[in-house]
Amino acid sequence: MKKQINYKVNGEQWEKAKDEAFTKISKKAKIDGFRKGKVPRNIYEKKFGTGDIISTAMEKLVDEKYKDVIVTEKLVPVVEPKLEIVKADDAGFEVNMTFILDPEVKLGQYKGLKVKKDKVKVSKEEIEHQIGHILDRYAELVSKDGAVEDGDTVIIDFKGFKDNTPFDGGTAENYSLEIGSHSFIPGFEEGVIGMKKGESKDIELTFPDDYMAKDLAGQKVVFNVVLHDIKKRVIPDLTEEFFKDLDMEGVSTKEELEKVVEEEIKAQKEKDAENKFIDSLLETAAKNMTIELDKEIIDAEMDRMYKQFVQRLQMQGVSEELYLAYSGVKKEDILKDMEKEAEARVKYRYMLEAIVKEEKINPTEEEAREELKRVAEMYKVSEEELLKEFGSLDVVKYDLSMRKAIEILKDNN
Repeated sequence: MKKQINYKVNGEQWEKAKDEAFTKISKKAKIDGFRKGKVPRNIYEKKFGTGDIISTAMEKLVDEKYKDVIVTEKLVPVVEPKLEIVKADDAGFEVNMTFILDPEVKLGQYKGLKVKKDKVKVSKEEIEHQIGHILDRYAELVSKDGAVEDGDTVIIDFKGFKDNTPFDGGTAENYSLEIGSHSFIPGFEEGVIGMKKGESKDIELTFPDDYMAKDLAGQKVVFNVVLHDIKKRVIPDLTEEFFKDLDMEGVSTKEELEKVVEEEIKAQKEKDAENKFIDSLLETAAKNMTIELDKEIIDAEMDRMYKQFVQRLQMQGVSEELYLAYSGVKKEDILKDMEKEAEARVKYRYMLEAIVKEEKINPTEEEAREELKRVAEMYKVSEEELLKEFGSLDVVKYDLSMRKAIEILKDNN
């Protein structure tokens, strides 16, 4: 829903606003021969014009009008209002203020949806596959004789030449490289296969056209490679010694390990099945409701999702700029990919809020305190710290009410 307010100011109110704006601006204005705050207005306007005075005055009046409209019209904007300037000059200004409000929601059928939940099974192959991953983590690199094979790890010196001249970043000594990791440009690792200890070899390659170092992109180079050592991965056997190293509580035999792994896989599958079940319930119930979403609300959700995405990158030590540069994608492309999910999230949120209202769900303060305590213990922080992070206990109550709404969908499926 949208509500548009037309706001015009001229005459005495506008002149007063411009006077106040000039007083504010002149405190920082620098003009030779005058102290700050003492510049005559006609001198200031002759040098800088009236643009800053008009914009500053208008900004103050619009801000005051915005606060007044919120109170008098009892509006609750869900995103920042849009401002369209119709005119602004020395005689006055006119703007259209568009307030984006919560949409009207008409719940459809949200009980008796008959959504099926996937049954969980764990196969023997899945158990063996997961045990293989565990064994792989405990694998050792052991020196071997013979020639380099795919999957081996080699210790090498290499030096890269372009037009018989070494290039920056193309040299290393005692470098550990796993053959098949594809961490070098195409052809390098393949060129090392077949080499033996002590052997030196020139590998002729061409850098990819899209290589990040522009001076090397598409260029022919030669790498001189000296092989010092070859190591192969040795997977441990399920011996008594291995289980001691594994140090997993209650696991000392292959059978016990299989049981623990099966339980872990099953728990993860049940969690995934539950999440899929809830998503299907939300999607089905949302199709039955009527709602018209303004684009601005979806855009705001996309922006919030993108900020979370950037925060996750930063937690991994990657900046937004670095990610965009190396991935070759644009921010606009990422936002576009998020649009469908953002729309679904917004719809689900409004639907659950409507269910909360319909079912008269109202978590008590005691329930909220218990939830706060549970989350604080889970994250090993104090309740005070967590409450400060949330902002208020109402945030906890809101989260509880939304989850109770989901439980109603599940229990009445």
